[in-house]
Amino acid sequence: MRSSGLLAAYSLLVSEGWAASCWRDTTCTGPLEPAFPGDWDAYNYAPDSRSVKPKAVLSSDLLTSTTYDGSVILSADNPQVVLDFAQEVGGITALNYASDGAAAIGLAWTEAKNWIGSDSDYSNGGTTPDGHLTLNITGPGSGSYEVPLEKLRGGFRYFTLSYSGSTGTTVKVSDILLEIGFQPTWSNLRAYQGYFHSSDETLNKIWYAGAYTLQTNTVPINTGRAIPMVRNSWANNGTLGNGSTIIVDGAKRDRAVWPGDMGVAVPSTFYSVGELDSVANALQVMYDYQNADGSLPEAGPPLLQQDSDTYHMWTLIGTYNYVLYENDTDFLALNWERHQKAIEYIYGKVDDTSSLLVVTGTRDWARLGQGFNNSEANVILYRTLTTSSYLAALMGNDALSATYQDRAAALSVAINTHLWDSSYGAFRDNATDTTLYPQDANSLAVLFNLTSAEQDKSISSRLVENWNAIGAVSPELPGQISPFISSFEIQSHFLAGNATRALDLIRRSWGWYLNHPNGTESTVIEGYLANGSFAYRFDRGYSDPSYTSHAHGWSSGPTSALTNYVVGLTVTGPAGQTWSLAPQFGDLQYAEGGFTTALGKFQAAWAIRDAGKSYGVNITAPEGTVGSVLLPRLSGSEEAKITINGKAGVYKARTVDKLPGYATTFHGGTHHVLVHEIVGA
Repeated sequence: MRSSGLLAAYSLLVSEGWAASCWRDTTCTGPLEPAFPGDWDAYNYAPDSRSVKPKAVLSSDLLTSTTYDGSVILSADNPQVVLDFAQEVGGITALNYASDGAAAIGLAWTEAKNWIGSDSDYSNGGTTPDGHLTLNITGPGSGSYEVPLEKLRGGFRYFTLSYSGSTGTTVKVSDILLEIGFQPTWSNLRAYQGYFHSSDETLNKIWYAGAYTLQTNTVPINTGRAIPMVRNSWANNGTLGNGSTIIVDGAKRDRAVWPGDMGVAVPSTFYSVGELDSVANALQVMYDYQNADGSLPEAGPPLLQQDSDTYHMWTLIGTYNYVLYENDTDFLALNWERHQKAIEYIYGKVDDTSSLLVVTGTRDWARLGQGFNNSEANVILYRTLTTSSYLAALMGNDALSATYQDRAAALSVAINTHLWDSSYGAFRDNATDTTLYPQDANSLAVLFNLTSAEQDKSISSRLVENWNAIGAVSPELPGQISPFISSFEIQSHFLAGNATRALDLIRRSWGWYLNHPNGTESTVIEGYLANGSFAYRFDRGYSDPSYTSHAHGWSSGPTSALTNYVVGLTVTGPAGQTWSLAPQFGDLQYAEGGFTTALGKFQAAWAIRDAGKSYGVNITAPEGTVGSVLLPRLSGSEEAKITINGKAGVYKARTVDKLPGYATTFHGGTHHVLVHEIVGA
């Protein structure tokens, strides 16, 4: 508790220090302005200041609200006040108070409206509740209170004040302010380096909800969840790695580096917020804690959980993604020997007879039944080998690159021989007669290009059989919907040429949560039950339904997918030296988006014209880059008149990467395209 003499200084600090600053003593390295300012900035959930006030005060029944006017009154007659920030936030809460007697004020924070009460929602990782903090007021007077740094609340929407004291005491709490703790190196939290906009308002909001979630997951390195876990409270003072900023799994919890989560979070971060220092620091700490046998931890410090073959491999895949996006060959060179050691560790588990990986590190994303020659793990190994082949070539070791590619080719044959069920049209969970056809392995097999076009279509159709009204129910985690694995599924539908199906799943799953009145209405949730309850994994390791994270980057898949497949713009070479443009229209009328790399800005837009008879495309890429372009067919026509920068020609449709369209090549610069399909051709 502070004395009232500090109130003026405190107010000055908030008004001048937090408004346009980085986190506390952190050096600012982030961009000052968005790379693509425009009307789409209205969808950006990021605050325009590091100092944030509540937006509203909820009624006692939580059904209505009034605007927060700067103060609230607590007394025996009004013992609880719930303040609504109207979206996910996180950081250090501070307030002023004035009381006419002794009282105790409890402070609690919650993400979902379901769990509002005198105690915070669960986050400490143990079996005991987080409870609340207490402001003890010893007598008449005024003062100020700031939450201790170790009690930082990483993610919440609702802030509850609870009163206890004598019946005659009244406490006025005013100037409630939150110092935003995430994205610590940015002074302008809204300075996104990517954007997306389309004819669908829901998709626009979902893209930005994913981006904002990733911001809330980008945290100061000394604010990780404490290990050993705190009982009957919480502590976020664990050291996560080196540097000033690092990407973790969730805003509220676990506040730790989880490489599997990064399989979704890293691409979505790159194509939206655009800040990858946090990714480099997260990957580096995994290499720094590599075990003597070559294995990598499942999670970063201070947790340092072990024994996961899949998360071991996700670190290696994450290295590829980071190097591809950033062209950081110094990072690759620093860790290359460790990367090779990690490859040999995991490839040493491949069985000589079946040529399949035999999983012994069975921890995974929470699926049931990991182990033996599990199909998901084998598909991830395939991707690990192909991406490591690329990295070996980048390091100038063509022989090693060929070795990794040969291993991948042999594994591809083994996967399709032992795990593909041709009678059903999908991959089994393992090489037995199991009737489990998992969402993860089948989605990833299409995404990582282990399949033919016919297999893609079959898998896409089979996956739909798992859907209900609010998402894709995972067969390998029964009764649960995982937006993490569904992030891979939506990409598999796009790659199968089913854009409308992919957009359907995005709307029914992510759209359902974003519009849920009890959610954050600003972020993407970790998972939920098939019946619509937020009690994800309540029967598989989670001690309380409120433990579920409502701002979890592993669920941000639509953010990258909408850029990569709807706008159609994707990086294919270091920092975009090569790129591709292959838009898919689905049921949309127009879409545009862009992102930045060290080479400059990449931007594309398309719009359907003439009542669906033609469409226009604009693309801008840095000079010196080269793009492979596949312009989609509007109908079944095999020819189109295509005008490129004023020059017209007739193009015949052909298949590229298993999808039909009109193929061409563009060099850097700005290009304007108009496509008229020739009816009957």
